[in-house]
Amino acid sequence: MTSRIVYEGGLRTTSTHLQSGSLIETDAPTDNQGKGERFSPTDMVGTSLAACMLTTMAIRARDMEDQLKGMNIEVEKIMASNPRRISRLNIIFHHPPGFTATEEQKRNLENIAMTCPVKQSIHPDIELDIRYNW
Repeated sequence: MTSRIVYEGGLRTTSTHLQSGSLIETDAPTDNQGKGERFSPTDMVGTSLAACMLTTMAIRARDMEDQLKGMNIEVEKIMASNPRRISRLNIIFHHPPGFTATEEQKRNLENIAMTCPVKQSIHPDIELDIRYNW
């Protein structure tokens, strides 16, 4: 098993990563009867995608790891109704100060990110707008 999730009441869950014991709490969002005091489960989809993209970049570009350190990503999740679902994820990569890369290295990083396992698992009906601010 990978994780165990417990319903805490009040539309909150606590997930435990069984190997490490680390915890993630989620709340229902305010637009769906929740408190919005934690990530919502649907927030975690976009967050997981961005984290996976950045992690695969770092795995493949170990020689650039110092330059990737500090890279940050903005994630915006757009919901649709009937049925309630994620309709769009906007993801913007921001390079850290001092980042330098050739055009070929940038293309390679973008290609690596676009083949990460979470990206490959996102339903094709979810529109993705992914931007890289090199």
